[in-house]
Amino acid sequence: MAYTLTVNGSPHTVDTEPSTPLLWVLRDLLELVGTKYGCGVAQCGACTVHLDGVPVRACVTPVSRVGARAVTTIEGIAANPVGARVQEAWKSLDVPQCGYCQAGQIMSATALLAATPKPTDAQIDEAMDGNLCRCATYPRIRKAIKSASGQAEA
Repeated sequence: MAYTLTVNGSPHTVDTEPSTPLLWVLRDLLELVGTKYGCGVAQCGACTVHLDGVPVRACVTPVSRVGARAVTTIEGIAANPVGARVQEAWKSLDVPQCGYCQAGQIMSATALLAATPKPTDAQIDEAMDGNLCRCATYPRIRKAIKSASGQAEA
């Protein structure tokens, strides 16, 4: 079945089964490989993308449920001023260690700051819950979120 998706501001038509996870459409059909496969059951956050600015797990989101909503991936997040600030904070504070989970972390952090420009530590914890980092860069992630929000690290 053919689906036309708006991904990072551009329309793309793909021919796939309705149940195909958005993750595989992005990676295999559109060759946008920044979004990672982690667990396949929406528990790790590596596959996080935005649908109309809301973070979702692409590994469990069937392409048939995307509809007319705009898909934003890590490749397109810098077009969003908040996303650009988050990415700059990530780079300036050297957040990634292995880097595998960081696309999902950045996507969740960007959604948080878009909704809550000056989040508290509790709001950061809530928004980032479910984004796992095997390298345990959580203190640097929090510091980068605070930096991108213009707040000093507490």
